[in-house]
Amino acid sequence: MANKKELIETGWNFDNSYARLPKSFFSSLTPTPVRSPKLIILNDSLATSLGLNIQELKSEEGVAVLAGNGIPEGAFPLAQAYAGHQFGHFNMLGDGRALLLGEQITPSGERVDIQLKGSGRTPYSRGGDGRAALGPMLREYIISEAMHALGIPTTRSLAVVTTGESIIRETELPGAILTRVAASHLRVGTFQYVANWCNPEELQALADYTIKRHYPDIETDESRYLSLLEKVIERQARLIAKWQLVGFIHGVMNTDNMTISGETIDYGPCAFMDTYDPATVFSSIDIQGRYAYGNQPSIGGWNLARFAETLLPLLHDDQDEAVKLAQDAISQYPKLYHAHWLAGMRAKLGIFNEEKQDEALIEALLSMMKNYRADFTNTFRALTFDLKEDTDLFKTREFAEWNERWQARLERQQESKDDSHQLMLNSNPAVIPRNHRVEEALEAAVNQGDYIVMERLLDVLSRPFAHSPEQADYCTPAPPSSRPYRTYCGT
Repeated sequence: MANKKELIETGWNFDNSYARLPKSFFSSLTPTPVRSPKLIILNDSLATSLGLNIQELKSEEGVAVLAGNGIPEGAFPLAQAYAGHQFGHFNMLGDGRALLLGEQITPSGERVDIQLKGSGRTPYSRGGDGRAALGPMLREYIISEAMHALGIPTTRSLAVVTTGESIIRETELPGAILTRVAASHLRVGTFQYVANWCNPEELQALADYTIKRHYPDIETDESRYLSLLEKVIERQARLIAKWQLVGFIHGVMNTDNMTISGETIDYGPCAFMDTYDPATVFSSIDIQGRYAYGNQPSIGGWNLARFAETLLPLLHDDQDEAVKLAQDAISQYPKLYHAHWLAGMRAKLGIFNEEKQDEALIEALLSMMKNYRADFTNTFRALTFDLKEDTDLFKTREFAEWNERWQARLERQQESKDDSHQLMLNSNPAVIPRNHRVEEALEAAVNQGDYIVMERLLDVLSRPFAHSPEQADYCTPAPPSSRPYRTYCGT
């Protein structure tokens, strides 16, 4: 175990409010030590914002904490219990290979979870080994930090360490542990677990805790549990709209992967869409396309309905009235999502005000993009810079006519062309984590021990709206392939 003095000097400042909830919500245990931990990557800027000493984190004692071999002063490691609908089927779940070390109180007074992924077996492991492989942990690091730079609410990655041990999946792989930072790890699945296996008092305790932690402005509301439902609906509507606006496909939108805080969580088989097609699926296990890009908004509503079901005992003493309140709240989700999406699409086209025909203009563009297999990100980038690239879409008379309509639309607003251009610059990223670039970085890191490719990629992804010449190589889609790109649930 690490020296207590050195751990304190690292800057850990833990509180453990979740551990003060009913004991049925979690299992207290310590991480399983690893043989030979080695720091692979540390998020210096995130560490600083958390109040942590970078040099101490990089020391032998600091790395021991990131590997689960040392417990910081004040930490209270625990595995959280939760449930979830996985591809529509309800299961009892929980942190099967993750431990919450505690809640770091940052210099600004923010409270965030510090969690180790890959830290060993827990009571919820369901036969798994509790470990994680290096590739998936680096993948989560890359994608979550890219999402943060894109302005999308997300859990973040503080560090990845290798364990000096191998794990067995289809083959023997190097083991690793990711340190994840989150507003909290409260999930729709957390409420499903408590609603199904705990008593009403414990459900109310969880709801009160959630309100106090994430929505303190509604604590004094007369109908605060209805307000909680409405707040979560609003945040998820906004979040999923942001996913759609950059072509992000989560891949496994189970209810245990939907946070109450409104952050993106659990980067398993996720990927970014190149060619625009609402039916795009990357996950190898999503055989029916349940979580395809175009289905994400409706799945978000389905998941929120499951959340609403857990709150029924708190919404009203009369069951029928509780159901009506929940249904009325959920009915607002499609409108909220659509409003966020439409506002975002207007911004991507440099449109400031609202006209009724805007949606038809947007849908016409998307329809052409689908028909001519246009690259999602690069199409909007080309429109931003008025670069009609040599693509099938831009060669058509259909597009030329659409472009005339768009230009006429821009002329009808009081903002200048320069204003529109700036709005588009701020709304259309030059770079996203292109799937082939992510795989290239993981291949070099895992198979060759070369982390330079990943470091360069992370640097580019940290400034997605810079539109700099140095980013040009990272804007190119993958070369044509006879095999579709597939992702796997490795995290």
